[in-house]
Amino acid sequence: MNRVPVIDMTATGINIARLRSRAGISVKALQDVFGFNTPQAIYKWQRGTALPTVDNLVVLAAVFEVRIDEILVFQEDGHQVKISA
Repeated sequence: MNRVPVIDMTATGINIARLRSRAGISVKALQDVFGFNTPQAIYKWQRGTALPTVDNLVVLAAVFEVRIDEILVFQEDGHQVKISA
């Protein structure tokens, strides 16, 4: 049976925060990019309590200048794995 990868939400959140910081972008600036009224969604992404929607992942990838698969962290059998095309 094929194993299905699972997104590690906590590790993905940490990765989003790391990529944001590396890009030199504040939470407020990212909030403005998305047109959000509050930064709560971004903080939820970074804490790993929520994931960005697919369309928001596309924007994040463009802003961070990475591929979507460089944002998401997957887990297989309890271990983090990187899945790339």
